[in-house]
Amino acid sequence: MMNQSSQVKNIFDIAQRAMNAQMTRMNTIASNLANANTVASSEEEAFRPMRPVFETKFSANFNKDGLATTDVAKIVGLERRAEQKYDPDHPKADEQGFVYASAVLPEEEMVDMLEASRQYQNNVEVVTTLRALMVRTLSMGK
Repeated sequence: MMNQSSQVKNIFDIAQRAMNAQMTRMNTIASNLANANTVASSEEEAFRPMRPVFETKFSANFNKDGLATTDVAKIVGLERRAEQKYDPDHPKADEQGFVYASAVLPEEEMVDMLEASRQYQNNVEVVTTLRALMVRTLSMGK
């Protein structure tokens, strides 16, 4: 199903919205990494990593102008089991002496962070190139 939005106006709009989506991705990664070493008293309370869900936004005239970008539709928590650890001296230990560690995998978060950073940089490069082309076009008339 094509999700249309007449708000997709031009290349600057496309890049800005894509960069905003990657910034949201970086924010969720930062939250995940900040909670990577947390523990809870129960599996239900243990921190689960979050991921943004991206959604393609097509311009109203997509078949003519080919403009499309992305937005964050929502942020979801991954259904990943927390690791049960025996630590009876921990203040958050349950009656059996277990704590439940965050389900965050720091290595996975670092790879995702590199990818988000690259995608953000790609969009910065698009804007930089477009501005350079616009300046060249304007100088041709002089």
